[in-house]
Amino acid sequence: MSKSTRNSGQSWSKSDKATLSKLAKQNTPTRVIGLKLGRTENSVRSMASSEGVSLKPTNQSPYNRKS
Repeated sequence: MSKSTRNSGQSWSKSDKATLSKLAKQNTPTRVIGLKLGRTENSVRSMASSEGVSLKPTNQSPYNRKS
């Protein structure tokens, strides 16, 4: 699934890492984060892991319904 993207092969900047962290906190899907940053989904997962950013959604309830 490795597609060529605009930032392919480039190192992550501080602003890219900050954006990754911000989007992850907002429960943004990994694929969407990759599209916004111009990175592959695998690259986003790898950087999140190395930076200690959790990509797991904080709200497991679908459509923000509360039980």
